[in-house]
Amino acid sequence: MDQNITSPVSIGIDEIRQAADRLKPWAHVTPVLTSRTLDQRCGGSIFLKCENFQRTGAFKFRGAMNALLQLSEAERASGVVTHSSGNHAQALALAGQLLQVPVCVVMPHTAPAIKHAATKGYGAKIVSCEPTQAARESTVAQQIEEHGYTLIHPFDNWNVIAGQGTVALELLEQAGPLDLVISPVGGGGLASGTTLAVKAVSPTTRVVGVEPRRADDARRSIELGSIQPSGDPRTVADGLRTSLGERTFAVLRGRIDQIVSATEPEIIETLRFLWERFKMIVEPSSAVAVAPVASGTLPVKGLKVGIIVSGGNVDVEPFFQALSSKWLD
Repeated sequence: MDQNITSPVSIGIDEIRQAADRLKPWAHVTPVLTSRTLDQRCGGSIFLKCENFQRTGAFKFRGAMNALLQLSEAERASGVVTHSSGNHAQALALAGQLLQVPVCVVMPHTAPAIKHAATKGYGAKIVSCEPTQAARESTVAQQIEEHGYTLIHPFDNWNVIAGQGTVALELLEQAGPLDLVISPVGGGGLASGTTLAVKAVSPTTRVVGVEPRRADDARRSIELGSIQPSGDPRTVADGLRTSLGERTFAVLRGRIDQIVSATEPEIIETLRFLWERFKMIVEPSSAVAVAPVASGTLPVKGLKVGIIVSGGNVDVEPFFQALSSKWLD
């Protein structure tokens, strides 16, 4: 891929609304939660769109299911393939199970055992590879050549992006007019869908993306005008370590209002706040989107703000191991 070429944007609000209708029998309408403590801390009115309560525990189910629902009969019969070590793997596996579409997931052998088990539990075939982007892509290409699979990219796919855009569409319907909508940014599927939906439905509403400061490739990409590789950033928000794709870069460039970042201490402190105050398990990538508001680095005083809490897939095994070692003989 030539990273200096901007792909034309092939979807808009019509495709997102069609995706919303298409997903009604399949995806949950997730709740919007508020907190007086958070409002008092930042001086705004904050609405958290809780995709941690979505099927498979993350927004990814929307995009995966929307993509599979638009396959031809021949494509469904042949099956699909993707590369993922996280939420997209589980989402595509469940969508395939529900629609009886064979799913193959190329997954780095370093992927957490809990994510491997969950993906396999939904019925997907897992093919291991080395933990590099080149290895992922070459293994996917090999699977396509051998089996005739259709590739469902984790984020650089218009049908996936349209599906992710239904989160913001739903948020605006639930919370009413908003001054600001905040989305985490990794590969950019959620941020792209959010930007397209919000700018079409409420043009005066600002859209802000947030990424870990150690993985701020999206900000650099927008500023420099070409996709900047993320490299191998060390961040607790492992779901946001991916670089933008050609399609997501095309959407975000010139459309998203701002991209800010959160430090590792801010992410961890916000994660703790969400667990303690909202009494819900969310993953570090979700805390990234809330962190600038909770820490005050993004001023929102007097504003009505929607924040997308992207998922809640956390490996709780270390916690229970520690609990067991302390209390069980």
